[in-house]
Amino acid sequence: MKKGEPQGRSLFGISLTDRPVWQQFLLCSAGFFFGYLVNGICEEYVYNRLKFSYGWYFTFVQGFVYLALIYMQGFRTKQMVNPWKTYVKLSAVLMGSHGLTKGSLAFLNYPAQLMFKSTKVLPVMIMGAFIPGLRRKYPLHEYISAFLLVVGLILFTLADAQTSPNFSSVGVLMVGGALVMDAFLGNLQEAIFTMNPETTQMEMLFCSTVVGLPMLIPPMILTGELFTAWKSCSQHRYVYGVLVFEAMATFVGQVSVLSLIAIFGAATTAMVTTARKAVTLLLSYLIFTKPMTEQHGTGLILIAMGIVLKLLPEYKEKESIPPQKRKQRIDEEEEVGLKEKDDETTALV
Repeated sequence: MKKGEPQGRSLFGISLTDRPVWQQFLLCSAGFFFGYLVNGICEEYVYNRLKFSYGWYFTFVQGFVYLALIYMQGFRTKQMVNPWKTYVKLSAVLMGSHGLTKGSLAFLNYPAQLMFKSTKVLPVMIMGAFIPGLRRKYPLHEYISAFLLVVGLILFTLADAQTSPNFSSVGVLMVGGALVMDAFLGNLQEAIFTMNPETTQMEMLFCSTVVGLPMLIPPMILTGELFTAWKSCSQHRYVYGVLVFEAMATFVGQVSVLSLIAIFGAATTAMVTTARKAVTLLLSYLIFTKPMTEQHGTGLILIAMGIVLKLLPEYKEKESIPPQKRKQRIDEEEEVGLKEKDDETTALV
C-alpha cells in the first residue's frame, strides 16, 4: 500500500472495503450491538446485583484484557503509523469517559443515567465543528433528526422504567463530564482516521489503552478506590471472571465502533449507539411479550422519524446531482480538503 492511500478496512478478518456500503454498516453495527448488549448485562450484574461501584478500577482491569486481545489479533508496535503523542488527548478523554460513566452508576439509577447518555449524539455533532482536521458543519435537518431520536428514546425508556429517575448532584456532574468527553472522543477518533487513512482500528485501540491506563492510577489512589476495590474483589474473585468476559465482549463492540467511525463518521456512529438502546428495549418487549403503552408508541414513532429524516435527504441529494457535476464537486472538495489538511495536521497532534 502506498502512503496516503486509504486503509483497507476489515473487522476480525472480514473484509469491509470490497463490500457495499449497506453491508459494511450492518456488519459493524452487528458487532457493536453484540458487544454492548453483553456489556449491559454484565454491568447490571456487577453494579446492581453485587453493588460494586468501582468504575475506575474496573476500567483499569479491562484495559489489560484489551491489550491481551489486541496482541492475540497480531498487532505489534512496529505496525504503528502515527506517533505516540497523537493519542495523548484521545487516551485522556477515553479513560475519563469510561471511568465517569461506570462511576456515575453509584450515584444515579439506570433511568437517570440513560436519560443523560441518550443525548450523546447532540454534543458529538456540535463538537465536530471545533475539532482540527474535521470542522464539520451539519445541516439543520440532521440536528432535528438527532433531537427526535434522543427525545423518542427518553420517552420509551421512562415508560419502561419501574422507578422514576433519581438525580444526585455528584452523579449529574460525573455523567455530564462523561458526555463532554464522549463529544471529544468520537470526533478525535474520526480526525485521526481522516488525517491518516492508514490508521487501523487495532492501532487506535492499542495506543489509546496503553497511554490511558497510567492516567487511571491517580484518581484511583486519590479516591481510595484502588484499595477498596482490590479488597472487595479479593473476597469475590469470580468478579474478575465477569470483568474479563465483559471486556472480551466490549472489545468486539469497541473495534466495531471504530470501524463505524472510520467509514461513516462520529455523528452517524453516535446515532447508531443511541438507537442501540431503543432496539435493545424493543427486543425485550418482543421476546418477553410485555404490554406496550401509548408512551412506548410515541417514543418509537419519534425514533423512526429521526432515523428516516437522517437517511432520506442523503439519497435525494445523490439522485438529484448529475454524475458529471457530482465528480466536479468531489474534485473541488478534495482540493479544499488537501489545503485544510496541511493547515490542521499540526493542530491535531
